[in-house]
Amino acid sequence: MLTVTTREPHYVVGDWQSVAFGTGPADRDRAETAVAAAYTAAGLDAPERYIWVPSPVRGAAVAALLAGHGDALAKAGLGDLVDQARADLAGAAAGPSVLAAVRTRPWETERAAACSEQGPEQWPRVWAETGGLLWDQVQSLVTRVRAAIGAVAEGEESAERAEAASLLRSASLDAVLGQHDAPWLALFETLGRLDGPLAGLADAARATGWWWPYERLVILSERPSELHRDEPGRLHRGDGPALAYPDGFALHAWRGMPIPHDFIDSLTDLTASRILSEENAELRRVMLEIFGYDRYLAETGARPVHRDETGVLWSIDLPGDEPVVMVEVVNSTPEPDGTYRTYYLRVPPDTRTARAGVAWTFGVDEADYHPEKQT
Repeated sequence: MLTVTTREPHYVVGDWQSVAFGTGPADRDRAETAVAAAYTAAGLDAPERYIWVPSPVRGAAVAALLAGHGDALAKAGLGDLVDQARADLAGAAAGPSVLAAVRTRPWETERAAACSEQGPEQWPRVWAETGGLLWDQVQSLVTRVRAAIGAVAEGEESAERAEAASLLRSASLDAVLGQHDAPWLALFETLGRLDGPLAGLADAARATGWWWPYERLVILSERPSELHRDEPGRLHRGDGPALAYPDGFALHAWRGMPIPHDFIDSLTDLTASRILSEENAELRRVMLEIFGYDRYLAETGARPVHRDETGVLWSIDLPGDEPVVMVEVVNSTPEPDGTYRTYYLRVPPDTRTARAGVAWTFGVDEADYHPEKQT
């Protein structure tokens, strides 16, 4: 069965990608109007009050407070966060969560209808051409944000802190994801299903971040103020937070891997011996990349594993971790000054020849790699 969007799917996906990774202040008027429409579509009265918070962690804290967990958070040393949540709430009555009515049920109804309409053969293809293109990157971001919400309770290990972390993460699961619902909304728009019960949810996603629906009020979070990603779409920044919200809630990452907020600044005097002494294997890989593979190879006196006409294969043994294997290649196109740039390409640790490593970077087997001209 053909899809029924009025626009090409790639345009729809591009628009929702912009929504998912959008930054800057929420459009509060639009978001509140859209949320009211979602309530009406669910057969509910519009919320009496809209409470805006600067980040998802503040939203989760208010949700945890409404669930009666304020004392548990305070015992874990999160008294300031609890006080902020109480100030955000300002004594307003919330009533029970209406997440199921506002988002879960209409969402599942539309998804089931779309799946039935498309059939078992067409459905996976439509998903792959729409929401599937966004899913991994957006879901990874959502997972990281939820982990960071729980991490605000980190510190000296204790049962109280562990409980607080669990409560905050659980509260984050009760949120509508707003802009981060983009993958499914891209699918629904492609199938022409955003003009009915999902219209309010879709418009809210274009205007705000995460939000928590209750019978009498809604908690809405601002969107990120900063978001930095590398070419594959992973969170990445070397001189500050990769994701930041207006209140300072932030995630630091290097090529998608979480790092401490002050980790990069601590590497000003990085040496090969310090890299080897780092016990955390993931942080050691970051250090190695920042230090430079070529420099590390030179300073440690490493010897090549294999050499042929395609390049040189190197392997760096790291204690407690798989070896870092790279193929060294020289760009056949000269730089403006006439020199030829050398690249180090990371390849699988079981690579045995330089040709196999270069072939892997092109997605082919060694036996099938026969370039007529290298560029």
